[in-house]
Amino acid sequence: MHSTRSLLRLSAALAFLSMTGAALSQALPLDHPCAGLVKKYLQSVVAQDWKTAANMLLPSSLERKQKETVAIIKTARTMTEEADMLERFGVKDIRDLEKLTPQEFYITDRTAWHQRVNSSPEVIKRKQDTLKIDVLGLVEEKDKNYIHVTVRTSQETLTDRIEELFLISFVKEDDKYLIWPEMKDRPIITPLNEAASKEEAKSK
Repeated sequence: MHSTRSLLRLSAALAFLSMTGAALSQALPLDHPCAGLVKKYLQSVVAQDWKTAANMLLPSSLERKQKETVAIIKTARTMTEEADMLERFGVKDIRDLEKLTPQEFYITDRTAWHQRVNSSPEVIKRKQDTLKIDVLGLVEEKDKNYIHVTVRTSQETLTDRIEELFLISFVKEDDKYLIWPEMKDRPIITPLNEAASKEEAKSK
């Protein structure tokens, strides 16, 4: 679940940077390709089309999540606890998770989670039919090749309307924009010697 308060703070900070003409940031037009990509991604999530969503996410991020999950399961205190964790993914052996590609793991993880939630087909269809996605703004961090998109969504179940505010970050790899799902939730840590090497390479 996303924290609306933290997202508002992040959105305000990005808006401030773009309005003050900060050298390292730039507001982008609403017809930028990332605006269309974020809509496609959110539509895929609501439709539970995990294959499409997986292919829009940064592979290194998916791989990190897979490794972290496997590590947690391996540290289970008892065999019963480990079996319970594996059962959530529909497998019986940890090797069944380790041999998956990061994309396959993401699909398995999301499918298993939504099976536990057990939303009815009627609810899923209602969410798809009522989904509204409003892209509020895009800001580029030019020196890092990041693009941050602020999005307001609205959808309905059979009993409620759900409105959410998201900050979704893209990174460009080769000629393709990919979503970095946990960018706003965890720090980016670069060893100082690696950062110095990058700066030295830029100056040459």
